[in-house]
Amino acid sequence: MKWVRPNCAAVCFSVAIVMTLAAESGADDSSGTVGFEDTGIDVGVETWILDETTGEIVPAPPGFVSQDPNQYRAEPQCQVDENNLDISCLAGQRPCPPRADGKPGVPVIWKVAPRSLPNPTWSDWTANGGGPTCLYDQNPEDLLPRIAARIQNEFQKLPVVPGKVTAQPSPHTLRGAETNFYAAASEQPFDITILAQKIHIVAKPVQYRWDYGDGTSLGPTTTMGGPLPQDRWGEKTRTSHAYAATGDFSVVLTTYFQGTYSVNGGPALPIPNQGQFSSAPQTVSVWRSVTRNYADDCITNPRGQGCPGAAPPKK
Repeated sequence: MKWVRPNCAAVCFSVAIVMTLAAESGADDSSGTVGFEDTGIDVGVETWILDETTGEIVPAPPGFVSQDPNQYRAEPQCQVDENNLDISCLAGQRPCPPRADGKPGVPVIWKVAPRSLPNPTWSDWTANGGGPTCLYDQNPEDLLPRIAARIQNEFQKLPVVPGKVTAQPSPHTLRGAETNFYAAASEQPFDITILAQKIHIVAKPVQYRWDYGDGTSLGPTTTMGGPLPQDRWGEKTRTSHAYAATGDFSVVLTTYFQGTYSVNGGPALPIPNQGQFSSAPQTVSVWRSVTRNYADDCITNPRGQGCPGAAPPKK
């Protein structure tokens, strides 16, 4: 018996055994022909690309321009040449289990060839061990659960610029006085690729946590604070802090960003959990204040204690 596979424009596979009676062909009644009929599973993909993150071959999203020098295609596991399949291979072939949504799979061997050649020689792609894999209809909608499972981890790895912290007064403040802290943070867009699909992410700041460096903290809170005019420095604000001791303290602001993502220009979907991004520590020096009486003023003695020309007080 001979297995014959006619050419197929798309990547589509199924096997239907068609027995042609000898009487119809004019041959001896004891002979027959077994044909490979193209009736089957059209994966609906024209271009396959290698996902560098997972090492899988996946369908290219619409409009995607690959920088990979190679191109990929799938062939039936038991294909011998352009039109023939091996009977002994088919007899021992393990069927692919259906997916949870009921879509059947096809055992295939992946092939690779240089993209630059118009009629290349295809060779087995051995990055996955070279063995057969199951090919399913991988539309972008089918990939959404897998993308959703990875989006939180990818979100946290983004180079999101954390909020910037400002202290008033700075870099020196006084023990027991209120030091006003406030944040500046902005919404940030990102474009990444997951499973060869174009993912657009928007990170929006929504909460803030202040670690004042002396063991106390504030938040998370939706209040980012704001600047005060210099003549109001020392007033208590919703984000201010009064240090009980002198010394140098490292203040860290952690900004919580809420994200949304869209796949291939689709609707914006929420990223379940917030991403946390911390600013670099900012040192605040806390000094003590001392009150003394002097016989002259700073006009008479500009270098006297407490005057602008005097040495700073000891911590």
